[in-house]
Amino acid sequence: MSTTHHRLGTDDGRADHHPYLAGLVLTDRKVVVVGGGHVAQRRVPALIATGALVTLVSPEVTPAIEGLAGELTLVLRDFSEPDLDGAWYVLAATDDPEVNARVAAAAEARHTFCVRSDDALGGSAWTPAVGHHGSVTVGVLGDREPQKSAALRDDIVTALRDGQLTASDALDRSPGVVLVGGGPGEPDFVTVAARHALASADVVVADRLAPRELLDGLGPHVELIDVAKLPRGRSASQDHINEVIVERARAGKRVVRFKGGDNFVFGRGYEELLACAAADVPVTVVPGLTSAIAVPARVGIPVTHRGVAHEFTVISGHIPPGHPDSLVSWESVAGLRGTLVLLMAVDNAPAIAATLVEHGRRADTPVAVIVDGTMPTERTVLSTLGGLAADLAAHQVVPPAIIVIGDVVAVARPDHYADPRAGHGPARG
Repeated sequence: MSTTHHRLGTDDGRADHHPYLAGLVLTDRKVVVVGGGHVAQRRVPALIATGALVTLVSPEVTPAIEGLAGELTLVLRDFSEPDLDGAWYVLAATDDPEVNARVAAAAEARHTFCVRSDDALGGSAWTPAVGHHGSVTVGVLGDREPQKSAALRDDIVTALRDGQLTASDALDRSPGVVLVGGGPGEPDFVTVAARHALASADVVVADRLAPRELLDGLGPHVELIDVAKLPRGRSASQDHINEVIVERARAGKRVVRFKGGDNFVFGRGYEELLACAAADVPVTVVPGLTSAIAVPARVGIPVTHRGVAHEFTVISGHIPPGHPDSLVSWESVAGLRGTLVLLMAVDNAPAIAATLVEHGRRADTPVAVIVDGTMPTERTVLSTLGGLAADLAAHQVVPPAIIVIGDVVAVARPDHYADPRAGHGPARG
């Protein structure tokens, strides 16, 4: 006895069955993304977070994707069908429908599921609107209605976080600018207010240090503007950023300026507030956890400790000592007994350490350099002021990193340093 399966179809004959929703385990499995624009910029961080081995193929990429070069394989050329060999999952995300069709066909030939960003029915898989709360992942597929999916996803996740059900129109969606501090990078460190702001956005203006995985949760209607500032690389000027947020807000959009850390701690957030005020654009501020405190705390280093440090000083190190533009009195800083926390200081750290020692700080003062704080690639390099230059080179430290100087480091790492409360013996390393 034979059984015939009838398929519901669309006008063009393609199947119109409901998709089968499944959670893919992509850890250590090859995933290929074709395209280097804003769609890829949204999707790639979430794929990296799964532990997937991501290969991105595109002749050009956004600055934010370029900044991910150490976390994925970048192939800077046009797509070729063999790029999909061995792939478990494929995302066709170029702005060329013909290229996306070739990618989908090559994936089909290899029995590999493929999402097409430009044509849901042209691929073999759809990307749901995804949200996270604790250990729960919420995925919503609204039958090819992505805005409906994103709105329902936002309602469910908001209800989980707030402990009550809300309607999507409960969010403030009035035109204007919201300056949102995203914290040190780990999505779980983002405030509820920050998440609500992102859920209300028509436009998101994001830099590379904002929690990038949250960009994957933006609705497809949201315009994402990349203003990444790469160390010694491409960089969006502050004037350009100010112009963009004001222009979009004046066009009646709700603009979220999404950045890492806190807006007003070396984030130039107040410059953006002043630009909005000068243009008579409504602006509100959602503070974020500053990395100056959160990152050391994450690795178990306090910035103050009873009997050891009664103060801590946060300093931008993007300008070296002796530079005519420097506003820091390094001689006075050297005379402080508390903790020093340096941001944006990797390049100038050797000169800063030498200056501090020159003006009286002990050469054996403990130093912790926390690289990629709160991120999966986080690591801590322990050193001293006298040995910092050599240790930065030996451990190939590159930004972003937080540098903590002071005896609190010895308190937190007693196996590496002498106890500062028992006199100032030499550091052990």
